[in-house]
Amino acid sequence: MKKYMTLAKMQARAVLAYRLNFVLSLFALMFQLFAMLAIWGVLLGSGQNLNGFDWAHMKAYLLVGFLCGALVSQSADWRMAGRIQDGMVAIDLTKPVDYQKAQFATVVGGAWTEVVTALAVCAGVIAWTGAVPTPGWQGAALFALSLLAVLPLKFLIVYVSALACFYTQNYLGVHWARLVIVSLFSGALVPLSFFPEWVQQLAAVLPFASMSATPALIWIGQLRGAQALLMIAAQFGWVVALWLAARLIFRHAIKRVTIHGG
Repeated sequence: MKKYMTLAKMQARAVLAYRLNFVLSLFALMFQLFAMLAIWGVLLGSGQNLNGFDWAHMKAYLLVGFLCGALVSQSADWRMAGRIQDGMVAIDLTKPVDYQKAQFATVVGGAWTEVVTALAVCAGVIAWTGAVPTPGWQGAALFALSLLAVLPLKFLIVYVSALACFYTQNYLGVHWARLVIVSLFSGALVPLSFFPEWVQQLAAVLPFASMSATPALIWIGQLRGAQALLMIAAQFGWVVALWLAARLIFRHAIKRVTIHGG
């Protein structure tokens, strides 16, 4: 455990050393947030209510989606993929640590800056556009528990997509495909209740809604009590399933590593 804590601390210091890179990695996500706020502000700003969402609840939903999306920034994404593509993963494999756990520890080390930056942006939006609904203490506790599952869940999605670099040198296509799929089925931009029934049913059997829609719906009160606990259990169930699946994928992918020289 001490080795992984050291890795987390090293990444925390690295983020501080390369602050501009970190901010730029979140720029696209912030632009996306402001664009969606502008669109939904026009649709709901004059008092309309669509599918149980008024402007205040939609704003809260989008801000939670932004917070979840800020976790595991694109810098972590490309760092893992880049080390596989340029062969530096061979050095990583010589270290006396579990590769998957080491990558997760590195992501955890940078998470505090992602959370602080995302909260600062959310506070700015609230100060600019007005307050958002807040849950009671029970809802807040459920939200915190749900949010706790988002970091490992998002890491695993990113980690598995990065492992594709063992099979292809064109990670950009994999990266964009993942962004599109996650954006659609996580409900981060548009609540899943606005989609056709078949999309909602498909999203229900995929892990992506657990990355954004579940904590957002808990925050605005559309998921409560036993139903919220059931969805949180599904989140942690996906974490366990994807963690094991990632280990199997890595075990197969690592056979493709070729080290030249002595």
